[in-house]
Amino acid sequence: MKHTHFVLLVLTLAATFAAGADPLLPLPVADAVARAKADPRVRQYLMPTRIVWKSDDPKAAIENPEMLLKPFVGQITLDGRAGCKLSNKGAAPGILLDFGQELSGGVQIAVSDSAKGQPARLRVRFGESAMEAMSEVHDPKGATNDHAVRDQTCLVPWLGTHEIGNTGFRFVRIDLPDADSFVTIKCIRAVFIYRDLEYKGSFKCNDERLNRIWLTGAYTVQLNMQDYLWDGVKRDRLVWIGDMHPETMTIASVFGNVDIVPKSLDLIRNDTKLPKWMCGISSYSMWWVLIHESWYRSNGDLEYLKQQKDYMAALLEELSKHIGPDNKETLPEMRFLDWPSSENKPAIHAGLQSMMILTFHAGAELMTDMGDEALAKKYLAVVERLRKHVPDPNNSKQGAALMALAGLGDAGELNTKFMAVNGSKRMSTFYGYYVLQARAKAGDYQGCLDSIRQYWGAMLDLGATTFWEDFNLDWTENAGRIDELVPAGKKDIHGDFGNYCYKGFRHSLCHGWASGPTAWLSEHVLGIEILAPGCTTIRIRPHLGDLKWAEGTFPTPRGVIKVRHEKQADGSVKTTVLEVPAGIKVEK
Repeated sequence: MKHTHFVLLVLTLAATFAAGADPLLPLPVADAVARAKADPRVRQYLMPTRIVWKSDDPKAAIENPEMLLKPFVGQITLDGRAGCKLSNKGAAPGILLDFGQELSGGVQIAVSDSAKGQPARLRVRFGESAMEAMSEVHDPKGATNDHAVRDQTCLVPWLGTHEIGNTGFRFVRIDLPDADSFVTIKCIRAVFIYRDLEYKGSFKCNDERLNRIWLTGAYTVQLNMQDYLWDGVKRDRLVWIGDMHPETMTIASVFGNVDIVPKSLDLIRNDTKLPKWMCGISSYSMWWVLIHESWYRSNGDLEYLKQQKDYMAALLEELSKHIGPDNKETLPEMRFLDWPSSENKPAIHAGLQSMMILTFHAGAELMTDMGDEALAKKYLAVVERLRKHVPDPNNSKQGAALMALAGLGDAGELNTKFMAVNGSKRMSTFYGYYVLQARAKAGDYQGCLDSIRQYWGAMLDLGATTFWEDFNLDWTENAGRIDELVPAGKKDIHGDFGNYCYKGFRHSLCHGWASGPTAWLSEHVLGIEILAPGCTTIRIRPHLGDLKWAEGTFPTPRGVIKVRHEKQADGSVKTTVLEVPAGIKVEK
């Protein structure tokens, strides 16, 4: 990154303020320095990779469109007016650009000339798919400006630049709507906003499809690590605490201890006064406890955990009020696991019963870690009560998975009867992670690898660079890719499908809860299992399935663990522990 003399001056000013000396510049400049220091995100400019479409009406003229793909120094000059010229001669010219991957941010438009040397009015449309960028707000396929504005009109200056947009996108369409006008655009480049984090964790194997899936899951979560840990960069730019659990597991596997997780956990805790449920959903309050358990196992920060004790104990007390005399959970509305299971009431009950067991068990372990054996004993007694009722998952993979993880049935039987049936059919991107975890508990590692390749891999086959809010394999039949204008006779995988809150183009194509395979591959194929808080004790037990080899790294508070596994001629696996930080005990 190139720093100007002004940046150096500002840094000097910040040091001056820190030292208590008289300021050299007005106080607002120092405030700006403090804000910049507090924001961990960076800006990067990216050029488009290709032109997907442009209008061909002679009245909507476009000259030199290829200029938009050429590098730009970032400065308009008086002698460099050559660019892409859009001329409205009775029809609005438009051009659709592809930036090659899902991004979070907006675009910078540099204008070298315009009619009468006046500002020009441009319509700017962002899309996670090519077809979304071509759509109208509130068209029948569900395009909206919810959470982030993706369709708006703006003024761009003569001989200047303008930045517009703050959303999730890959594609941008630019139109010149005003008749008898023209604008010459020197450059349209993406303003990419993200946390520039080191990928401390890694995964590689002899199957490139799995390698891409691991990286795509990691990148999906990285994009959602903005001010807080969001659910999606286009839609649901919110902290949905339940959805955070798969994201947290991915962060722990890839980036290690990043402050965005506790920051987001505390935001929702402070915003939810008991007896309210977090995000209005009882299961999401339970996920808050389960995230704390997973996060503490990863980083071992006991002081931070102790800050949660009073609220956690009060929350568990509130949850205990919702157990009937027959030991069934009686949690109120909104009763929710994920959207695909939302109409299956027996499955929801099976899932909530299981989540109550998992939550009180986690609470008992955390209270033990915090030295409160009385509360730990109390919560284990609640677990034993809840185990006396065994619900029916009603053919739901989600419900069956949670039952297996909670020990409310034999994992192998639940896998055979429910989870493994029809492969990846009836999966969801959110609860797919828990289905994988439950199938691993049943020992069906090969089935998990097959499911990851089929289900998450199918999104890659359709042009995805991040994983989606939801996905159904049935949608793929005769469907076009997200990076093309849908040919005649094919289905629009983005606009034609989706249910509940994610119909059509409202559907988010970058949702952090869909990143589960990244954490799963690190835990089960690399075989790195955390046995003690802070990774002080780990177990390395790989499960390669049909893979020939796998290698990778895993972040811990003490440094990175590095391993390699190779399948031998007799089918056994040779494990080489290449690196283990001091202070970590390894069990095999």
